[in-house]
Amino acid sequence: MKADLVSFKPLGKLLLLVALPLYIADQITKWWTVFHFTEPPLIRVLNKAGEVEEVRSFGTADEPIVVLEGLFNITRVHNQGVAFGFGNGTAWAPVVFLLIPLIAVTLLLVFWRRGAFTTKLMKAACVLLFAGIAGNVTDRILQGFWLHYLKEATWWERFSGGYVVDFIDVTIPVINYNWPVFNVADSCISVAACLMVIASFREEAAKKKEEKIS
Repeated sequence: MKADLVSFKPLGKLLLLVALPLYIADQITKWWTVFHFTEPPLIRVLNKAGEVEEVRSFGTADEPIVVLEGLFNITRVHNQGVAFGFGNGTAWAPVVFLLIPLIAVTLLLVFWRRGAFTTKLMKAACVLLFAGIAGNVTDRILQGFWLHYLKEATWWERFSGGYVVDFIDVTIPVINYNWPVFNVADSCISVAACLMVIASFREEAAKKKEEKIS
């Protein structure tokens, strides 16, 4: 039996009321970071041939802004990869990690249309995912064109130089662990993942309860 199709109208309202404000907050904070801190500088490294060459680093040389001493700073970090910097600095990351979110958005729309997001938690998770994906994809498309060292480069070099702007620098005090720098969009995606896990557990518990009653 085919799944009942669901209208996109409720999703549109949620995107307008929830995802759009989060997206705007994400972009405002990122552009503030870009204009407040200098670009990550060039550093000298040895290539495979043993020759010295200059490559772009991923963190600004500016001092971070201390918000809460030992807990929370604001800085500027470029991430071309995904969580924990995986893929950062590789030639394939800017393209691959642009395509993957676009595929994810398509799948979210398909699952919404087929009624997969039935509970409030699942719907909230879906909307947060849209906000987070939109925020980071915007960075990957636009930020490379603002890099000064790529001003004379080709369009493709500037596009492939795109990156996600991270700026929230948090230290976990109990274990003194410096969490990888992240942004508002990352927070939306992380919260969405947690909501999906909680919703799955609730759904499983509800099914077990129904089975016992029947």
